[in-house]
Amino acid sequence: MNPTPHDAPDATPRPEPAAPPKPDLAERRKRRLRIARNIVIGVLATLFAIWLILFITKGRFLKSPVEAIASSMTEREVVVKGDFQLYFAPFRIKFLAEGLTVSNPEWATRPYLFTARKVDTRIAPLSALFGNWRLYWLDLTDGAVDLEWNAGRTANTWTFDSDEKAKPLDLPTIDRASLRNTQVRYRDPVLQLLTDLDFASVVSNDAKIGQAVNFTGDGTLRKTPFTLKGALLSPDATVQRGQNKLVLEARAANNIIDISGTLPSLADIEGVPLATKARGRNAAELMNIIGVVIPQTRKYQLNAQLVKAGRYYRFTDLKGTFGASDIAGKFTVDMGRERVHIDADLATQTLDIIDVSPFIGYNPDVVAARGVQAAAAASGAAPARLLPNATLRAEGLRAFDADVRYTAAKLRSDAIPLSDLSVTVDLDDGMLKLSPFALTMARGKLTSDIAIDWRRQPARTQYDIRLSPTPLGQLLSGFGVAEAGTTGTVKGRAQLTGDGDTLHDSLATSTGRMAFVIPKGTFWTRNVQLAELDFGTFVQKMFEDKLKDPVQINCGLVAFTVRNGAAAADPILIDTTKNVITGRGGFSFDTEQMDLAFLADGKKFSLISGQSPVQIGGTFSQAKLNVISPELLTRAGAGLGLAVLAAPPAALLAFVDVGDAKSADCGPVLQGARAAGQRTTKGKPRDDVGTGKAATTEEERPKRKKFLGIF
Repeated sequence: MNPTPHDAPDATPRPEPAAPPKPDLAERRKRRLRIARNIVIGVLATLFAIWLILFITKGRFLKSPVEAIASSMTEREVVVKGDFQLYFAPFRIKFLAEGLTVSNPEWATRPYLFTARKVDTRIAPLSALFGNWRLYWLDLTDGAVDLEWNAGRTANTWTFDSDEKAKPLDLPTIDRASLRNTQVRYRDPVLQLLTDLDFASVVSNDAKIGQAVNFTGDGTLRKTPFTLKGALLSPDATVQRGQNKLVLEARAANNIIDISGTLPSLADIEGVPLATKARGRNAAELMNIIGVVIPQTRKYQLNAQLVKAGRYYRFTDLKGTFGASDIAGKFTVDMGRERVHIDADLATQTLDIIDVSPFIGYNPDVVAARGVQAAAAASGAAPARLLPNATLRAEGLRAFDADVRYTAAKLRSDAIPLSDLSVTVDLDDGMLKLSPFALTMARGKLTSDIAIDWRRQPARTQYDIRLSPTPLGQLLSGFGVAEAGTTGTVKGRAQLTGDGDTLHDSLATSTGRMAFVIPKGTFWTRNVQLAELDFGTFVQKMFEDKLKDPVQINCGLVAFTVRNGAAAADPILIDTTKNVITGRGGFSFDTEQMDLAFLADGKKFSLISGQSPVQIGGTFSQAKLNVISPELLTRAGAGLGLAVLAAPPAALLAFVDVGDAKSADCGPVLQGARAAGQRTTKGKPRDDVGTGKAATTEEERPKRKKFLGIF
């Protein structure tokens, strides 16, 4: 069956359906712009609505949320007790708070970091976003700021994030300001510093104050009260967060301290060089402020540059004077140890001997005005004594440690030429060592090691003083000895140990030995002097201007054994070409009394010889020379009897010296041997030098020799 035509497939192609029209690109852009416009309008409308609401309400309803947010961000309690306003006026943020308080961390000693009766300010919005705060206007009334460091100086009250390192105090940039009745309190427990400052009223315009901002205050430093006044000399730079040029004058314990410098922050002196000047009547009062004990000084004036570096306070370029002496050098105070530590290098060109006197217990002002004896009396010593009775406070010497190196080129002294002093001071928990302590004395070197243990009560002092060979001519030039013609020298050593908190007490209880050796040499006097202590020689010198020939010394030893402060000759033995001089007796460091007798025994026949001891008595301050002894008067009476019985020339027989003195063996003498070890040139023990034990001159006075066994 053939398909019909209408059943046959349609070979004609059918047309494709038309595609939907594409949206116009311009129309799409318009739509997007409309959306963006609507968003902007919405945002602006929202912002305007917020601004309008804030402007109308002054933002007072934000008081509680702002307090909560600020407290959370600062980790402190922020409270506004009175009126609160926070809004745009019109484009600057206005902030007003009455009765504003910001609390301190729990470790602080005051409850609030900041309080103010009223704070009214205008803030630049963008500066707040970037943390670089700028205030167009600040009106602060009755503001009080409490700036404190914690005990370890690891945190302060103005660094809000407890996990961050303590930061310096930065002030915002302030274009115009009015500050009335502003108070600042600063506390640093490491320095033991507490101060309260009152600032004068400040009014600034266009970021310029135009004049210094003055402040006054008071406080305590290590329990010492002080007052201060100062000024901010660059207030225009300060309000723009620039440099802070400060001058400060503090008065404490009769001292005036001036400090000036340029600080990067008002509350930060770290690494900043500060010009420091101090002056006063006594530097000991100044050092006592920081708990450092030094001897008294006369009027002083010091200049230095101070730089704080962490726990260290470094004073460099130190120059100044104390009394009639100069001083220069550097020192560092370490406040970070258990005890304050001083490390110093100091030098003096000319050191006046009066300014040395405080180091052994004298008041230098009394020494300068009335002399050593008056100064000793002022220290508590008994009348007519020289050794001072003043003490350094033992508890003070245990409050700090020190390592000090000190030199003095020249010591100004009328009696003995002194120079080239140097000492190393080591103080550790009350153990004071002066080692080595050296100086040049009349071209000889005096070296000492002195240790004072202030941990004991009373303190124990060990003296070890050594004198290298020193020319007698220079050493005794102030006592009538002529340098020309004197070739003799002396060397010696003193080793003593005593207990006491004063120089007098330590020597009055001391035990040890002192020995001075005189090798071979000559001895010459300028004027009438008692050189060989022979009475006949002394009579001759009384009628002559000077010796015809120098005294020829073979060897000599002047030594004392000290027991509980009492020194006994052990021995005194001087061998010359003409005589053997021996001495007996001793002296007391306690009473300062002397009782010494010297006898010159001729080696050759002498027609005029007293042969009687010459006594040195009295005290250290008032020595007495007794040449006409009772024994000599007895012999003078015997001479008078002979003159009556025979003839006047017979009177001379009572003063005849047969010249039988035994020359000394110089070996033991030069070795500084004790009395028991002394020998004659024939090797026999000497029986004329005593026993080295304390005794009066009457007890130890040798028996007078008899002439021809009769007198």
